[in-house]
Amino acid sequence: MEGPINGGMLYHEVQESKLCAVHCVNTVLQGPFFSEFDLAALASDLDRREQQMMLEGSAATGGDAFLSEASFNVSMDGDFSIQVLQKALEVWDLQVIPLHSPVAEPAQVDPELENAFICHLQDHWFCIRKVNGEWYNFDSLYAAPEHLSKFYLSAYLDTLKGFGWSIFLVRGSFPKECPMTSGEATNGYGQWLLPEDAERIIKSCNSGQRQQHHQQPPRTPPIEEDDDLNATIAASLRDNAGEVGTSGNDHDDDLEAAIAASLKDSSPAVVNKDANAATAPPAVATVTDATPPVTPATGDEDGTLENENKKSALQDK
Repeated sequence: MEGPINGGMLYHEVQESKLCAVHCVNTVLQGPFFSEFDLAALASDLDRREQQMMLEGSAATGGDAFLSEASFNVSMDGDFSIQVLQKALEVWDLQVIPLHSPVAEPAQVDPELENAFICHLQDHWFCIRKVNGEWYNFDSLYAAPEHLSKFYLSAYLDTLKGFGWSIFLVRGSFPKECPMTSGEATNGYGQWLLPEDAERIIKSCNSGQRQQHHQQPPRTPPIEEDDDLNATIAASLRDNAGEVGTSGNDHDDDLEAAIAASLKDSSPAVVNKDANAATAPPAVATVTDATPPVTPATGDEDGTLENENKKSALQDK
């Protein structure tokens, strides 16, 4: 039984400029085997061959060939074509096959039986690779490789296809070891990680993202806006107290203080001053309706009001 490759360590490259194609190739091979200059040389060779084929084709048909000075295999910002990635992996006798092709049909049914996939959308490349029997997402936008279960691998590939990603299957004899002791064992943006270290980094990053997204404190208005709202409600309460009578002033003062305290406690939920103006009156009515009666007339307690009502009824008769 073969031992783990690279001593059980994972090789990962973090995004540098727009060199995701370089990162993708190296993580497929699990080592810093190629630099951006190596891929640029392959792209230049492909451009030369393509131009030669166009010249030969135009000579055979008797027409003039239009040769563009722009490269079709590398962009000015460092992005490379799939042909460049194919040429780089062919050096290691690896084949790059579109996943939708008939020869890759078994991989569509049981992707966990394969060893590597290359994913591409617009100007970003990354690889999904099986290392020592476990699947990992080696996206260079991640701080570390992300472990994928065999079940999730199939669902993840289907999701990528649904979002328009082009997926390529990589088959062949992958390198078993990378000479980590040599000076070429790193290229400045590559790193060797134990699986448990990669898992710890990913968990830490995910936790930080969730905390930033879910625990971001809500935007609160300046405190003077709350003061304005409190003053408006207090004035409204004083007006209402005048209509009921002066005997309930002590209760009104208590109610004003309670509402003001409640507003201060709930101030983070307030969005803006205009919204407060629109919603404050219903809030006051709700609090008043939900509060037990606090302003009974003192005459009712002595039975005076009831006697006056009876006298009025006798006089009417």
